[in-house]
Amino acid sequence: MSTFAEKIANAALEVGAIQLKPDDPFRWASGYYMPIYNDNRLLLSEAKHRRLVAEGFQSLIREHSIKYDVVAGTATAGIAPATSLADLENAPLCYVRPQAKDHGKQNLIEGKLTKGSRALLIEDVISTGGSSMKAAKALRKAGAVVDSCLCIFTYGFGGSKKLFGDNDCRILPLLDFEELLEIAHNSRKISSDDVKDLKSWMEAPFDWGNSRGFPAEN
Repeated sequence: MSTFAEKIANAALEVGAIQLKPDDPFRWASGYYMPIYNDNRLLLSEAKHRRLVAEGFQSLIREHSIKYDVVAGTATAGIAPATSLADLENAPLCYVRPQAKDHGKQNLIEGKLTKGSRALLIEDVISTGGSSMKAAKALRKAGAVVDSCLCIFTYGFGGSKKLFGDNDCRILPLLDFEELLEIAHNSRKISSDDVKDLKSWMEAPFDWGNSRGFPAEN
């Protein structure tokens, strides 16, 4: 486990960016009830946390010898950490919209992107991975090379791993779910029974709520 994983986990748990409540689950936008909620935008509130994320990403770049020409954030939650990283690295920056503008030049990608450039995709959290991969494909369609996506946190769902693997793009997180559980348990923020419940959720995340009496709501 990296030093940054522990620092990110502790910061996220402290400010409520990550909350673990297996007995009182959250309803996600998908309608499913889940025992964990992640909102990394809460990390934006303090400069020390923004810098921690940027320095963590910088550490991943060095560790994995990533070569890139431009930092590319995903709109909207990936823009701020991408900006912090680009500032730290003194690197060019762009971001990918969820959809193209309906006016002007109808841009999907904002900022300068040269064909053939290597774009380092920055995301805040990866769950299913669908929106992140959509951004990666948009960058590729514009002529960029995208082979790595850095994120603050990933749940590590099998579907997201397969999606990224099938599209030749690796996920490099600062913190993953297994690390989070270990850190939260060691710091006594969750009990051993909570750890068991959360691990059972990971085995079948989209069936977990139904089995606990929290059916999905459309």
